[in-house]
Amino acid sequence: MGQYKHHVFVCTSGGTCPGQGSDLVFAALKKGAAAAGIQNSVRVNHSGCMGQCGNGPMVAVYPEAVWYSHVDVAGAEQILHEHLIAGQVVEQYRYVAPPGDNKLPK
Repeated sequence: MGQYKHHVFVCTSGGTCPGQGSDLVFAALKKGAAAAGIQNSVRVNHSGCMGQCGNGPMVAVYPEAVWYSHVDVAGAEQILHEHLIAGQVVEQYRYVAPPGDNKLPK
């Protein structure tokens, strides 16, 4: 295993995620990991655009390669407790799409 059990990326750039509250999602995950005492095993990072504009805020969790879409603060807390702590994917927010860019039409 690498340095972290989970590496979490939150899109906080690009054309749509910032306007959809991705900074709040990032803060909830970062603060939540610290409050739960898992900050040494879970790394939460800002990410660049994930090429899924219009489906955000986007959150990706590795090494499982599980992507989540339309994540709000409540969803971030659910991902923290159910996925990062309990090891269960949160199907309500899970994003399944074909590989590559899957931007919604403007």
